[in-house]
Amino acid sequence: MHSLRTCLRLPPLLTVLCLAAAGCENQAPVAPIEYNGLTMGTTYSVKLVDIPAGPDLQGLQEGIESRLAAVNARMSTYLETSELSRFNNNNSTEWQEASAELVKVLQNALSISELSDGAFDVTVGPLVNLWGFGPGMTHDAIPSDAAIREAQGKVGYRALHVRSNPPAIKKDRGDLYVDLSAIAKGYAVDTVANYLDTVRLENYLVEVGGEIRARGHNASGLAWRIGIERPDPGTRAVHTVIHLHDVAVATSGDYRNYFEKAGHRYSHALDPRTGRPVTHGLASVTVISGTAMHADGMATTLMILGPDAGYQLAEREALAALFVVRVDDHFVDRFTPAFARYQAGRENHG
Repeated sequence: MHSLRTCLRLPPLLTVLCLAAAGCENQAPVAPIEYNGLTMGTTYSVKLVDIPAGPDLQGLQEGIESRLAAVNARMSTYLETSELSRFNNNNSTEWQEASAELVKVLQNALSISELSDGAFDVTVGPLVNLWGFGPGMTHDAIPSDAAIREAQGKVGYRALHVRSNPPAIKKDRGDLYVDLSAIAKGYAVDTVANYLDTVRLENYLVEVGGEIRARGHNASGLAWRIGIERPDPGTRAVHTVIHLHDVAVATSGDYRNYFEKAGHRYSHALDPRTGRPVTHGLASVTVISGTAMHADGMATTLMILGPDAGYQLAEREALAALFVVRVDDHFVDRFTPAFARYQAGRENHG
């Protein structure tokens, strides 16, 4: 399936950028019902616990997949027929009719852009492609300063406008290119979770490409246990564990999608304000929030801002955030006060 791919974070079918392994207790007395599949160029997983009598299990999976397909049909940049692709390919600078769903995600994206002074920018696609992290995935050369400046000239969230009534979007320049992959997977998680709420399921865990939302309890009657991956490209190990209950979590990092040239690592985490990959020592950042869409967008934002400016923003906004900083040959954790209550222990530091 052609799909959403991230402008700042590539999904697991290409490379795993953030791994939040959804798990339950080791000795769960009752196994949850689980649905798995492919969506948005990655995978999805839904775990259901204590399902009341009545729901059609086959119908539940169909309901889940139809909602994921609808998000992809609206927000994919890899589907030429998607609503977003049609907007990107239309050079008009007039208002264009849009779905309420697309407008909602764009409004949230623009809000995060304002909050971060442009560190988060859904129009960053020209820079992503220039650095070889787009569809072509070519890591052959370091762009020239002139090429970077030219691409930056096509980037700018302030050239994108949305309205709610009637729902519509417009751009100030015809070649503006919007990519929602740093926030749309989170929105897809929320969409599935909201569907499960409507059919009165109270204990579930929804995961799409590493973005997670949990409600209620796991099969042991406890909060869901989530493993956050150690941000080391050479291993697949759990770095720390958190407990989730009625919240969402997302992780962004620099350790799965990068290339090396002349002994220097170039991360896919691009700062729209400089036009270049970030150079700070932040290896990964995890954000816990009320919605997966917000957690998804803020994880990317804090990853771009880095361990200092990112932490300051997270603390100012009372975000629950874990920053894993690379210092020489080991990692150092720094977390906001709001994150502490979700911690279940740390593993495999070093």
